[in-house]
Amino acid sequence: MTTTPAHSDPARSDPESSGGASTERLTFWEEATRWTLSVDHKKLGLMYIAAGLVFFLIGGVEAAFMRLQLMKADAGIIDPETFNQLFTMHGTTMVFLVGMPILLGFGNYLIPLMVGARDMAFPRLNAFGFWLFIFGGILLYFSYIGSQGLYGAPSAPDVGWFAYAPLTSRTFSRGNSTDYWILGILVSGFGSMTTAINFIATILCMRCPGMKLMRMPMIAWMMLVVAGLVLVAIPVLTAAQAMLLLDRSLGAHFFDPETQGSAVLWQHLFWFFGHPEVYILILPAFGFVSEILPVFSRKAIFGYSLMVAATVGIGFIALGVWAHHMFVIGMGPVLDSFFAAATFLISVPTGIKIFNWIGTMWGGRLRFATPMLFVTGFIAMFVIGGLTGIMLATVPMDWQLSDSYFVVGHFHYVLFGGTVFGIFGAIFYWFPKATGRMLDDKLGKWTFWLLFIGFTLTFMPMHVSGVLGMPRRVYTYEADRGFELWNMISTIGVPVQMAGILVFLWNVVRSLRKGEIAGNDPWDAWTLEWATTSPPPEWNFDRVPTVTSARPLWDLKNPEDPDAHYE
Repeated sequence: MTTTPAHSDPARSDPESSGGASTERLTFWEEATRWTLSVDHKKLGLMYIAAGLVFFLIGGVEAAFMRLQLMKADAGIIDPETFNQLFTMHGTTMVFLVGMPILLGFGNYLIPLMVGARDMAFPRLNAFGFWLFIFGGILLYFSYIGSQGLYGAPSAPDVGWFAYAPLTSRTFSRGNSTDYWILGILVSGFGSMTTAINFIATILCMRCPGMKLMRMPMIAWMMLVVAGLVLVAIPVLTAAQAMLLLDRSLGAHFFDPETQGSAVLWQHLFWFFGHPEVYILILPAFGFVSEILPVFSRKAIFGYSLMVAATVGIGFIALGVWAHHMFVIGMGPVLDSFFAAATFLISVPTGIKIFNWIGTMWGGRLRFATPMLFVTGFIAMFVIGGLTGIMLATVPMDWQLSDSYFVVGHFHYVLFGGTVFGIFGAIFYWFPKATGRMLDDKLGKWTFWLLFIGFTLTFMPMHVSGVLGMPRRVYTYEADRGFELWNMISTIGVPVQMAGILVFLWNVVRSLRKGEIAGNDPWDAWTLEWATTSPPPEWNFDRVPTVTSARPLWDLKNPEDPDAHYE
């Protein structure tokens, strides 16, 4: 099995001849203007990731203040109004302004390179989607200034990231803070939908010659399914937001039970988006693991076809499990049984992925560089989060644990231990491609262990406090409930995680200035993004590549290795 592009002249871009490493000197404002006006998918992808990391720091500070308040019983560090605002802004920020933009940013950067395209299918639409996301984030945080007018007291939204009725009515939520929450999410949602359209068009229509669907990198499959979920789930949330805005501003009564509206309708609409959103956030991380793990195991991904089938299966089943968030509202035994069964069912394709990753590692020549540490940490944390999710799918257990800190621990094991660990693994893996320099591996391992230890200290005790009965969404608790020790341990984990983030930031700054030169393929990988320069030129490839296998670079470098060939 051969390939044209990998390390041959047609696809590889020489930095001196193609402009992969520009020597042009620009002023700060010229460079800023170039990035602001760019429609290059790589620049937009990096801006997505950078903006998401900025919001990640903001959301982390909000979480730290909440944990400080809950460190001991009857603490008075934060008043209840401020706590509710922090709770709302933290959840909204992490879901809508951190997870989605960073993952969409990686998709923006990697998909054209991986499928051998020059750019995304619609470059201007791509830029439009990014700036919609930025505008939505600004709208959300402008609520601190604008919700009570320029001369009023600062007031952020305080309705929770889920915004259950009747908390969102004018009676409970005065001022305009909730309106900013609605508009911020609505605008950023349109940005996500335009990006999803671009992903689908690029993956289905712009693959290079020879790249059949079953030769695509796993990330392309994950992003294709994610884009489909975005186009199904986010319009439902957008419609619900429009209905809520009409309720608040024009006297409609969609969600007002006192006028024959339905608060449960909001829950159905929100969670129809909310549970697919979990897979929108986790599937790209699955893709990162599926690309990084084989490279550091020196083996092809185990069961490629099954991985693809499991990904598509997750996409379909994810649309039918939303109401397992609503077991305690009294849906009745028939609906409870259906959604419990659907939740159990979705664990099957997810379990296939776990076993395939373990099968990839089994018998491999493992090398635990920083990206490999993060993806193995991802697998461990996601398995724990998945198992607690199966526990919550059991209706009687959910009745006992719903709205407790057990659910908070489960949720964070999936989305922090899962998505965030996957994101860090991806950053360490593709940083050399984007910048031409390596991140320091020793500092990377410090980052991993600090985050791993801090994360475990913070979120593992929440399962215990939840079983003991500690409710979520409360700003304080009494001293005789047995919660204090577990909350103290959870709070101690926060500065450990913060230390890991500081080490990571120092690593990025230091590496950008004087990091080791990466070369074009520092990991000895096999997908097409490593066939061009680091960083790639604006046009990606001097000549559109042609491939004849799923691992073009590996096959070219190992023509006599039978293990390198698979379909």
